[in-house]
Amino acid sequence: MQEQRLSEYASIHMIGVKGAGMTALAGLLSERGVVVTGSDIAEIFFTDSILKKSGIAFADCFDPKNIPADAEAVIYSTAYSKEKNPELAAAYERGIPVMSYPEALGMLTREKFTLAVCGTHGKTTTAALLAETLRSTGVDPSAIVGSRIMNWDGNSLSGNGEYLVLEADEYQNKLALYQPFGVILTSVDWDHPDFFPDAESYERVFRDFIRRIPQHGVLVYCNDSSSVARIAQEASCRTLSYGFLPGADVVLSDYVPELSGSILARAPKQQFRASFQGNDLGMFHLGLAGRHNAQNAGAVLALALFLQQDIDGVRKAFADFSGTERRFELIGERHGAFLYDDFAHHPEEIRVTLRAFRDLYPEKRLRVIFHPHTFTRTKALLSEFAQSFDDADEVILLDIYGSAREEHGGVSSDDLVVMINRFFPGKATHMSDFDEVVDMIDKTMGRGDVIITLGAGNVWEISHRLAKKS
Repeated sequence: MQEQRLSEYASIHMIGVKGAGMTALAGLLSERGVVVTGSDIAEIFFTDSILKKSGIAFADCFDPKNIPADAEAVIYSTAYSKEKNPELAAAYERGIPVMSYPEALGMLTREKFTLAVCGTHGKTTTAALLAETLRSTGVDPSAIVGSRIMNWDGNSLSGNGEYLVLEADEYQNKLALYQPFGVILTSVDWDHPDFFPDAESYERVFRDFIRRIPQHGVLVYCNDSSSVARIAQEASCRTLSYGFLPGADVVLSDYVPELSGSILARAPKQQFRASFQGNDLGMFHLGLAGRHNAQNAGAVLALALFLQQDIDGVRKAFADFSGTERRFELIGERHGAFLYDDFAHHPEEIRVTLRAFRDLYPEKRLRVIFHPHTFTRTKALLSEFAQSFDDADEVILLDIYGSAREEHGGVSSDDLVVMINRFFPGKATHMSDFDEVVDMIDKTMGRGDVIITLGAGNVWEISHRLAKKS
C-alpha cells in the first residue's frame, strides 16, 4: 500500500509549532494547500512573525481544545511527549494519526530528490544559500531551513521543482529517518552530549547517513576537516570535496573580508576565488562574513556543479544572498557602537564567529553577551567554551538557557566565568538580569565598540532592546 503524501492531508495540527523547523514545515504545508494550526508556549520567538505572516493560526498554550475537530494528523516537536503534553496525549486518545517532526520530514524526503545539509555547524546558512542558489538558477526547489531567510522573509520554500533542500539535524539521530539523494557534510564536532555520550556515538550517525546515499547520488564534504574527510570515506556514491586546503575538488583562495554601506549600515561581505578540479572559476562575492561562510559557499558551489547549474547564475546568487536571521545579523547602531546578533552556541561556532568579527573590526572593542544553551552542553564542553572567546575583549555571561528537556544540571554560568578568567583574567562577568545588562551596556558603549549577542536562547532581545532604546 502506497504511503500517503504529507501534503495530501487536508488539515494538520502541529504541537510545538514555534520551533524553527516546525515553522518551516508549517509554512511549506500551508503553501501546498494544507490547513495548518498549531500550539506552543507563550514566549515570543522569531518564528511568531513568520507564522503570522503565513496566516497560520496558533495558540500560546497547550490544551486539547486546540486540536481542530477535523484534524487528519498531528505533528509534534520531539521536545514533547504524550506523558508531559496534554495535546499530544489527547491526539493519541482520539486516534488521530500522530507523527514526530523528523518522521514528517522523512515522508517529505521520499517525495522529492532530497539535498540534505548536515553537520555540527553551518547547516542553516549553507541550506539557505543552496536553496536560494537553485531558486536563482531556475530549479524552483522546496526548502526547509531553521531560520528566517532575508531573501524569502520566511524559512521555507514550496517550489514545483524536483528537489527538496533540507537542513538536516543530527540531534536524536533524526538523520536515520531521512532519505537523501545528495548530502553536504560541513563539520563534525561532538555536540548534544545529552543524547550522544561521546564523540564516537556522535560521528556514527553521520557515517550511517552518508552510507545511505544512493550510488547515483553525491556527497559534498569539507576537505579542511580531518574528521569530515575521514567520515566521507564511508560513502559509496560520488564524492566532491571543498575547502581552502589544496587537494579539494573546489579549492578556495584569495579570501578578503570587507565592510560596505553607510556608517549606520556596515554590511559585512567578502570575496574569494574558486577553482574546480584545477580549473579557475574566477572571483565570487558573498554578502556574508567569515572564512567559514566562504567554506559554506564552496559546498554550495560544488553541489551546484554536480547538478550542472550555470556558473554565472551561481555567482549572481552568491552576490545577491542577504543572509539569515540571527547569523551575523546587524541589528542597528547606538551611541556610535554597532549592534550584532548571532546564533553561535557551540565553542567552535563562537570561535569562528568572533574571528570573523575581529577580521572586520580589528581596532574595535568586541563586547560579547553570551547565553549558554543547555546544561549538558555547557558542562561537557566547559573547557572548550572557556577558550572560544580569544577574540572578545569582554564577555558577559547570562544564566544558562535550558530546554524543554532539562531545567538544571551540575553547572552554572559562574563556572564558565571562572574558567574564562583563568585564561583571560577579568574578561568575563556573570549577570542574570536582562534589564541590568541593557542598562550597563547602554551607559558604557561608544564608537569604539561592537556589541555582539551570542547564543541559541533569547539573548537576541538584548541587542534589539538596545537598538530601540530611546
